Amino acid sequence: MTFVAGLVLAAGGSKRLGQPKQLLPFGETTLLDHVLSIARRCPFEQALCVIGGGGPEVRGVVDLEGFEVVDNPAFGEGCSSSIAAALGAVDERADVLVLMLGDQPGVTPEGVATLIAGRGDADLAACAYEDGRGHPFAFSRAVFGELATLHGDKGVWKLMDRAGEAVVDVPVPGPIPLDVDTWEDYEAVLATSSAEVTDYGSLPKH
Repeated sequence: MTFVAGLVLAAGGSKRLGQPKQLLPFGETTLLDHVLSIARRCPFEQALCVIGGGGPEVRGVVDLEGFEVVDNPAFGEGCSSSIAAALGAVDERADVLVLMLGDQPGVTPEGVATLIAGRGDADLAACAYEDGRGHPFAFSRAVFGELATLHGDKGVWKLMDRAGEAVVDVPVPGPIPLDVDTWEDYEAVLATSSAEVTDYGSLPKH
């Protein structure tokens, strides 16, 4: 049996949004709560979540039960710093690490399961949606060392580009799920989801 660790990256400082995007209303909870609820239904033997920006508030609001929480004080250096921070907490039995974005609520447990099943024994795998490659990504332990040396927000993408045809793109139905960086992104995510936000109109825009 393959031991799979799931890592939710939720340490962003939300500079472009102007408020912690992890805590944006989504359905009856928050954006991050929703993503964590998806991760709980994925075939992970270990679940981790990295927080940084808005960390104390996130801990006070979001239900983190079932996750090993890693604090990333260097979150301003990009998501690569969150991956590096979390690698030390990954179970030594883990064969595969799946990266999920904490601001991408459209990912499904079925899509993650498809990625894990479709990667075979590849060191790097990504979801091949109808309109291109997207998260979540899966990495074997053989590339954990490389993951630890990445820099910036695009480090993982650059690693994928360098790997070329070694990356297995696993077909997953539908378009690339939207993520949230700006207020417009949030509005688009709400418009394409079934989540109802009753107090949406009262949220401050920045």
